[in-house]
Order: sequence, then C-alpha cells, then structure tokens
Amino acid sequence: MPNMTTVKTTTQPSIQTEVDLSTYNTMALRSVCHTAYFLQNAADVQVALAMAEAQQLPVLVLSGGSNVILPDYLQAMVLLPRMRGIEVITEDAHHVDISVMAAENWHELVVSCVQKGWYGLENLALIPGMVGAAPVQNIGAYGRQIEDNLLSVTAYHIPSKQWQTLSRAQCEFGYRDSIFKQQTGQWLITQVNLRLHKDASITHAGYGDVKQYAETLAAAANREQINPGDVMAAIIAIRQSKLPDPKQLPNCGSFFKNPIISTAQFEKLQQQYPDVVGYVVSPTQTKIAAGWLIDNAGLKGQGIPPILTHDKQALVLTNHAPRLEIKHASQQDILATQSYIQQQVFSRYGITLQREPVWIASDGSVIEQ
Repeated sequence: MPNMTTVKTTTQPSIQTEVDLSTYNTMALRSVCHTAYFLQNAADVQVALAMAEAQQLPVLVLSGGSNVILPDYLQAMVLLPRMRGIEVITEDAHHVDISVMAAENWHELVVSCVQKGWYGLENLALIPGMVGAAPVQNIGAYGRQIEDNLLSVTAYHIPSKQWQTLSRAQCEFGYRDSIFKQQTGQWLITQVNLRLHKDASITHAGYGDVKQYAETLAAAANREQINPGDVMAAIIAIRQSKLPDPKQLPNCGSFFKNPIISTAQFEKLQQQYPDVVGYVVSPTQTKIAAGWLIDNAGLKGQGIPPILTHDKQALVLTNHAPRLEIKHASQQDILATQSYIQQQVFSRYGITLQREPVWIASDGSVIEQ
C-alpha cells in the first residue's frame, strides 16, 4: 500500500447513497448512483471494494468527471478519489522527481510546477480533471502527452486485489490510450510519479500557433528566447479563447479524437481542401485535425439541442440544457449529436470520427462505440 501522507479535503461522509453525480461530471449530466464512496486515503480503497463485493455492486471509479458520459442511473458503487498530496522524491541540478496523489487538480499542478522551475508539463496546461485520471487517457495537447514525463503509476488492481506500481512501459500508452483504459474497471490509480527538468531553454512550442504567441510574450518581457512559462501562458490564453469553461457551459473537453489516416488519403484531401490541417505521424500516416473537419463541414455551433458543438471550437460538445430551460440532458441527447456529426463528416470526407470520452453503462461498465 502507498505510504505517502495524504490530506483530507472534505468533511462530507465517506459513504452516501442515491447520490446525484451532476456536479461530479463536467458535462453536468444528472446521474444518480446507488452508492458513492469518497476515498479519503489509500486504505479506503480496499474497504470500499470489500463493501461493494459484499453488496454485489459493480464498481466505477469517477475522478474529476471530465472525460466520461454517465447514464441516468448507476446501479453501482462509485468511487471518488479525494486523497491529496505532492512530495519530492529526488532532486538534483537537472531534474526533480515528484509523487502526486490522485485527487490533485491537474491544471493547478502544472502551474505550480512551472512556477517552481520544474518543467515538462506546460503544454498540458488547462486540461480539466484530476491527476489520477491523466494516465488513463494519456492526456495530451500541443504535441505533448503525460507519458513524456511519467515515471510510474501506483494503482490498485481490483481483480487481483493487489497494489501495483506500473512503469511507463507497463502502462502501455498510446494515442489517448493506456492499459487503464483498455482494462476499464480493473484499476484504481492513487498516485502518479513524474520526472520534470529544470532547463528553461527546453521548450516544445512547434504545435499550432503556440510559438508565435509565446514569442510575443517573451518580447514583451525583453527576452530573446521563449521559456516554458511563456509556452504555458500562451497555451492557457489560446485554450481560454477557444474552449468553454465547464463551470459556465458544461462540456467534457475535446469530444472527438483526431483521426490518423494514411498519408496518401491526406494528400488526396489536401488537393480538394488546401487548408486542411494535418500533422505527420510517420512516413505513411498523418493525424488530421478533427476540429477542422467538423468546422469545415459547417457544423460549428450546430447539433441536436440541447447538445451542440461549441461556437468557437467545433471539437467540443456542449450541454445547453440549463440555458434552454430543459430539465437535464441525457446520454441519448449526446448520442444524437455525436451520430449527426459523425454522419456529416463521413459523408463529406470519408473519415469516421471516434469519440474520446468514456461511455458508461448503467452497471458501470464501458460501452464501446
């Protein structure tokens, strides 16, 4: 069991029944669960799982709720990690290794690290959710993914009832993928270990318009070279200009994955659409921007109410139920708009979009698309 000291951040009871999870998922879907167990420390994990087993309840781990689509009712025990804490493991002149508990806020961690002169996470600024959920999706943005800085993950393997520490290789990371996503429901992450560097001259600003924005910030500070802080500030500004705040307009971030197609298919599209946005993955594969596909198809701000694509970033589906005075949106509402977007994009480009969020069934299992 992890021996790291944790900090309790809530006085609410650890166990509650018939809990409305609408405030625990960023899409603000009303979803009532049979039982919710708020995990205050690592020891609670085995207690909660034993209780679920005794009650014959399936288990669903719900971290920040930023990448899940929940059903109206969950006949399950929902585990909500609330353990917090950040600890320096080792540090030298060039690197610092830190251990971060699952319930730490991801964006706050990124900002804190950059302010301390610990670099590597800045491209992932303003991604919503908790640290424990980050490895599941191998969260990424602007050319970087969490796997680039991850050392290991401490997690409880539910089927074997054992604590395990998985190395980066054992996490089996892929594009928006990991062993935790492949084996949904089998793992509960409590701790993530990261390696960050201290060289402010190392930046990753070659994606999109980040470099230009960062150079403007550096020039305003009378510096010739950009630093990781400039990159982070640029990405925050860019994301804020395009992406809605879930607290103001419910959403779960990027809804569709950027499809990877053959370079031959991309070049054919390029002939018809010269401004199509793509990034080389390999000599034979190109990642195409799903947002561009949706936007160019005239679908920005469109959909089937109450679920619409965002009017500034077509890659994001937003829940307008509160604004339309609709009681609440459901999975079926989201599926309707998802299917509509997929059909329109396929008919125009011959490309099938895949959703990124995890779709949860009423028993807590994952429904594949």
